[in-house]
Amino acid sequence: MEVFPALNGQSVSYAMLVFPSGYVNPPHTHPRAAELLFVQSGALSIGFVDTAGKLYTQDLVAGDIFVFPKGLVHYQYNQGPNPATAFSAFGSATPGTVNVPASVFGTSIDDAVLAKSFKTDFWTVQKLKAALTPPPKNVSV
Repeated sequence: MEVFPALNGQSVSYAMLVFPSGYVNPPHTHPRAAELLFVQSGALSIGFVDTAGKLYTQDLVAGDIFVFPKGLVHYQYNQGPNPATAFSAFGSATPGTVNVPASVFGTSIDDAVLAKSFKTDFWTVQKLKAALTPPPKNVSV
């Protein structure tokens, strides 16, 4: 809606996505909309996890369409040697995006909570947090 104001009040939005070879759109959710993904060129491996924790995967090629249900964790991955282009349509002008790795490890959730939750150790949590937290910006005075 920010880029194309004519969508205001229409309860829809869309995005064009370009996936370089090897690129992963990490696990994420759209809390306010289902997503209809149309692969225009290339190929994508996709998956989503249902509310019972079952993973569904599919390999898509140009011309394929897939629906990710509203609010469920899903991802896209270009395993191929060539770029892939896709279009996403959402049933909301503001579908929202919650990036799961950044929401979990890129925040100030206590390291002990994360270590116990993911059944790992403090140092692994620290590595994940470091990888997902942007470096501080230099400020000149």
